[in-house]
Amino acid sequence: MMRTLTIGKNDAGQRLDKFLQKRFKTMPKAMMYMYIRKKCIKRNGKKCDIADMLREGDVLTFFIKDEFFEAAQEVHYEFLKAPKKLDIVYEDENILLIDKKPGVIVHQDKRYHFDSLVARVQHYLYDKGEYDPAEEKAFSPALVNRIDRNTGGIVIAAKNAESLRVLNQKMKSRELEKLYLCLLCGRPKENEAVLTGYMVKNESQNKVKVFSRPVEGGKEMKTKYRVLGQRGRFTLAEVELLTGRTHQIRAHMASIGTPLAGDTKYGGKKAAAELPYQALYSYKLRFCFTEDAGILEYLNGKTFSVDTEKIWFLNRAES
Repeated sequence: MMRTLTIGKNDAGQRLDKFLQKRFKTMPKAMMYMYIRKKCIKRNGKKCDIADMLREGDVLTFFIKDEFFEAAQEVHYEFLKAPKKLDIVYEDENILLIDKKPGVIVHQDKRYHFDSLVARVQHYLYDKGEYDPAEEKAFSPALVNRIDRNTGGIVIAAKNAESLRVLNQKMKSRELEKLYLCLLCGRPKENEAVLTGYMVKNESQNKVKVFSRPVEGGKEMKTKYRVLGQRGRFTLAEVELLTGRTHQIRAHMASIGTPLAGDTKYGGKKAAAELPYQALYSYKLRFCFTEDAGILEYLNGKTFSVDTEKIWFLNRAES
C-alpha cells in the first residue's frame, strides 16, 4: 500500500534520514537505509538519498510496512498530563519566554516522567491551538536553554523549527546575554570583577571543583559579577556568565569564599534552614545579535526581565 507525507514548514531544512528517524521511531536504521536504497521511499517521485535536505512542499512516497505508520500515528500525548499554567514573561508567534520557578525540571527524567517545563509548554500551546502533534511530522516545541531544577528564571521556548534553529545557533555563538541575581554568604573583596577559573566535574557526585590555574582535564570558565548591595545578612550580586559550565555561578562564587545562600552543595549551609533552594535567579535576558537572525531579527537589542518582586528569596533576605 502506497502512503504519502507532505513536508511542512517545521520539517523542512533537515536531512531525510533525521526526519525518518523522528517520524518512524520503531523503524530500525538498517531497514530505513534498505527502503531508501530499494526506492521504497521516494522524494517527489524520484529516488532519494539519506543526506537529501528536505524542503517545504516535498512529497515523500512510501511503500513500507503498515506497522511503521500505525506506530507513528498512535496518540500518546504525555504532555497533557503536565500542568499547562505558565508564568509568561513574553510571547509572540515564534517564541515564549517563561519564568521557571525553582523545583520545576526543564525536561523529563526517570523520577518525573511526565511533568516538566517543556511538557507544560507543549500542553499550553496545544490548548491554544498552536501545536498539534497530529499535524507535525517530526517537530515539537522545544526549550533553547536549560536551568537547574532548583534555580529559577527565564527559559526560552521555540514554537517552530526555524526559531529553534536560529536560537540554538545564537546560544552557541553567545549572542544571548543572561544575567542572574544571587545572594552571597559574605561579601567579595572587590565590588566588581571578572573571575577566571578552571573547573573539573566529579560525575559521580555531580559536583564541580574550581582551580585558579589550568589543570589536566580542566575547562576554563569566566564569571563576571557586580555587588548591588546588602540584603540583611547577605550580599546581593548580579552575575553574568561569560562561559557556560556546569554549576558555574555556584561553584565559582564559592571558590572565592562567598557561596550562594541556601546552596548546601557548595558551602551555603548556614542559610539552608531558611532557604529551600540556592538563592539564584536568571532574571534578565538580552538579545545581542551580531549576525543576521532571520525571522527573529526583530528581537535584536531587546531586553526582557522578571519582575523582581516575584523572585522568592529577595524578601526573605531582608530579615
